[in-house]
Amino acid sequence: MVDDSPLQLKILSSMLQRWGLEVFQAQSGAEALLLCDQMRPDAVLSDWMMPGMDGLEFCRLFRAQCGDRYGYFILLTSKSDKAEIARGLDAGADDFLTKPVNASELRARINAGARILQMQRQLSATLGRLQAAYDAVDRDLQQARTIQQALVPRRSRRIGASQVSLLLKPCGHVGGDLVGSFSHCERSVGVYSIDVSGHGITSALMTARVAGLLGGDFPDQNIALERIVHGTLFRPPEEVVRRLNERLAADPGVAEYMTMAYAVADLDSGKVELVQAGHPPPLLLRAGGGAEFIGQGGLPVGLIPGARYERLRLQMQPGDRLLLYSDGLTEALLPDGTQLDFAGLRALALEVQGQGTEYLDDLFWRFTQRTRSGVRLEDDVSAALLEFGGT
Repeated sequence: MVDDSPLQLKILSSMLQRWGLEVFQAQSGAEALLLCDQMRPDAVLSDWMMPGMDGLEFCRLFRAQCGDRYGYFILLTSKSDKAEIARGLDAGADDFLTKPVNASELRARINAGARILQMQRQLSATLGRLQAAYDAVDRDLQQARTIQQALVPRRSRRIGASQVSLLLKPCGHVGGDLVGSFSHCERSVGVYSIDVSGHGITSALMTARVAGLLGGDFPDQNIALERIVHGTLFRPPEEVVRRLNERLAADPGVAEYMTMAYAVADLDSGKVELVQAGHPPPLLLRAGGGAEFIGQGGLPVGLIPGARYERLRLQMQPGDRLLLYSDGLTEALLPDGTQLDFAGLRALALEVQGQGTEYLDDLFWRFTQRTRSGVRLEDDVSAALLEFGGT
């Protein structure tokens, strides 16, 4: 209770104390600010007109001092002009009481303030619980991101004179894109790029499952490899995608599916067999400077039980590169609102210099500059690059 009149202080304080409220008194705004700093009141009743610091200035300073803990502020005034009331509200006042103060009206406004404070504190408690839950989820997602990054433990691997390099840029903590490679000898390699429908945790879980089925660290668990008496062979790529499709399509209650490009390269001859299952067409970059897209589409994986897939063939020459990528590249928006599209990606890929991960990093940097520089990715971006070195 703040008032420069000792009599007014005594009358109102006695009234409030009879209602069971604990009352602290101050005869000036400066004295009241010191009190508020020490005991953080639930509510303040302050006279508007006081010598030195008036009620408006005191209210502004009180609001600045409150921090996260809200205090209900009632101004006592003889003013009734709407412009003056607006000044009081702008200063941070919650309510007004005209002098002389009516006891019933004072009690009603105190009760109204108490209800607002109760709701505010309940809201603060709820927000605190939500923040704690968000922090827990965020920690889990950070760990999930670490785990998903571990699915691509090496961004580059050299196999004889050839090389496979990988790029994975989720648009959130975790994503639905995955790229990888595996090999059981120095003469051939399998390279894949997948894009699970949707984003986030559900999509990331499916990428983890597929990574387990196409892992390079445990060849005996890789469904793309067939163990025979005298060694290991690559299964035909269309057979591998068919097996993946049957496994994913049979999962009950799973609505997600994925697109995929999977290629098997003979590193002695340069012959490549691949399957395009709903994925963007791989881009073949010739050593002489030309570039062409391979494939026409195909059905996604995990969408239709019994789907069949077509094997495509191409011949790579020493110095040629094969780029598998997700639609996060081609469907990215340019500043004019159009998509980068296949022609834009082709032009971008041809102007990039370097080899291996240096090539992919430069491609991604130019991509971000060409599209919406500084804007967060709207979709996951991934790529796998096979550089054929010949024998």
